[in-house]
Amino acid sequence: FDFLFQYEYFNAVLINERDKDGNFLELGKEFILAPNDHFNNLPVNISLSDVQVPTNMYNKDPAIVNGVYWSESLNKVFVDNFDRDPSLIWQYFGSAKGFFRQYPGIKWEPDENGVIAFDCRNRKWYIQAATSPKDVVILVDVSGSMKGLRLTIAKQTVSSILDTLGDDDFFNIIAYNEELHYVEPCLNGTLVQADRTNKEHFREHLDKLFAKGIGMLDIALNEAFNILSDFNHTGQGSICSQAIMLITDGAVDTYDTIFAKYNWPDRKVRIFTYLIGREAAFADNLKWMACANKGFFTQISTLADVQENVMEYLHVLSRPKVIDQEHDVVWTEAYIDSTLADDQGLVLMTTVAMPVFSKQNETRSKGILLGVVGTDVPVKELLKTIPKYKLGIHGYAFAITNNGYILTHPELRPLYEEGKKRRKPNYSSVDLSEVEWEDRDDVLRNAMVNRKTGKFSMEVKKTVDKGKRVLVMTNDYYYTDIKGTPFSLGVALSRGHGKYFFRGNVTIEEGLHDLEHPDVSLADEWSYCNTDLHPEHRHLSQLEAIKLYLKGKEPLLQCDKELIQEVLFDAVVSAPIEAYWTSLALNKSENSDKGVEVAFLGTRTGLSRINLFVGAEQLTNQDFLKAGDKENIFNADHFPLWYRRAAEQIPGSFVYSIPFSTG
Repeated sequence: FDFLFQYEYFNAVLINERDKDGNFLELGKEFILAPNDHFNNLPVNISLSDVQVPTNMYNKDPAIVNGVYWSESLNKVFVDNFDRDPSLIWQYFGSAKGFFRQYPGIKWEPDENGVIAFDCRNRKWYIQAATSPKDVVILVDVSGSMKGLRLTIAKQTVSSILDTLGDDDFFNIIAYNEELHYVEPCLNGTLVQADRTNKEHFREHLDKLFAKGIGMLDIALNEAFNILSDFNHTGQGSICSQAIMLITDGAVDTYDTIFAKYNWPDRKVRIFTYLIGREAAFADNLKWMACANKGFFTQISTLADVQENVMEYLHVLSRPKVIDQEHDVVWTEAYIDSTLADDQGLVLMTTVAMPVFSKQNETRSKGILLGVVGTDVPVKELLKTIPKYKLGIHGYAFAITNNGYILTHPELRPLYEEGKKRRKPNYSSVDLSEVEWEDRDDVLRNAMVNRKTGKFSMEVKKTVDKGKRVLVMTNDYYYTDIKGTPFSLGVALSRGHGKYFFRGNVTIEEGLHDLEHPDVSLADEWSYCNTDLHPEHRHLSQLEAIKLYLKGKEPLLQCDKELIQEVLFDAVVSAPIEAYWTSLALNKSENSDKGVEVAFLGTRTGLSRINLFVGAEQLTNQDFLKAGDKENIFNADHFPLWYRRAAEQIPGSFVYSIPFSTG
């Protein structure tokens, strides 16, 4: 690229910022922002993207400026994508150089220290897309020469490497001097999955390392190669890339005999060497080791250098993908995005991403990764594709990752309290066995992790009302893999459901007339009509959308014809109860029906009718049947609590529910 090239781009931190004279700052030109309800009313620019650069990087570095310039062409791609699919939210490109291009453009605010620590290359979606699953052995020199700051830098380097490992990776950490010291002594001679729990456990043990003695790198290398070979033969690891990370202040030999024994000529294990400290006396040996084994050498002199230097190994591991032009699409596990928090709280997301590389022959042969492109997908958008009315009262759909972690499940509770923003530490790695706990032999879990298609049945104890009540039933589980993703989908149906379906047949005129009644409402979290495809429909409730669709006033609305036909039937057959409730209210004497405040009805299609016998201000429970009362309304996960409990009883019987708070 051109080292002298200059280009004024929209810097996400500096846009619309002025100096004391009222002039726009450099890289801070005027950037029009307007609140957009599709993006939770955040001020965005849906015509342009802008660029975020980490605080620890120079925002006019030639590599960044050149990259920002050629990636400007993504603006048209982002806008066209959004025009074709208005349900899309954030689209972005994370560069291997460190800048992050985001659409729609939005202003980024630094923290109280004026820092934006976000580096796209540290995010799971970037790492997963850039590299393949890997088995890694980290060797840490703890000889006497590593005392003081060097050991501190070494520990931070190990911690940063752990940050780059994901659930598809396996690792172990070995400290060495005259002897080998497994950081976790209980796990010697093997590798463990790089999930959050294991990584945090190893970090705690890192603090116990201290420097003394002489560094015997040969015994450490022998051990590392043996572990990788043995673990690979078990078939339990990543069955893909393998690497040894060597963190030391020097090496007195090249150890070519060891590499000749274990790694040549195939060089299946890459060697990455990190020279700690400012001295370069032993740099040549470490460089040779890395280059002779398809790895990378870097020197880390200060704590500030750690993160940037650690990231280099990812781009080396991405080379095979680039050379083979493998545009593998990756999906992340569920995570919480606080920027799009809605009225119900924080939003669960998954990211779909893929690597980006140049098709020019001169760069292709070198395996140079340009970056990773991705977009976020709210999990609730996936749930909209599930026909809840077909699953029945106790039925539900769920999905898990290839590691058994839940992507979506009615029993996944990522927050400590409903409506609060305090996340549970391991909310993104909740295993299916933790919620479908009756499956003690993990039959269902193992089948889904292995991406099989089949059926499984078991008796379950279904908790309702936030664990206060239990329903005992037999569930039939149907499962299969979702093509093109690492996910498997499961559907749970209570025994007997789906054997018969009742189909009503009423005219549109009849149904519309009864839908117009003010006491009628529909489950707004169910997808009767797709109101996301066109901006003019996004403000519509599902009931409003159905009415417009049936009247033919919105030809662009896409609706579920079968579900709407059932809604019309339910509206017609339940309409007479309105007259009955009205007659009760008119004939109500002063003392009769004392205490009756509200009557309500629900149907299998999510239709509700509610009648108040007292003024709204006189209701004992002001929240009952309101949007915030998630347990007692139809939502994406389940039918109302009162509906589920009543459906389990003998026809003609009554269910009395006394709030636990009454004592």
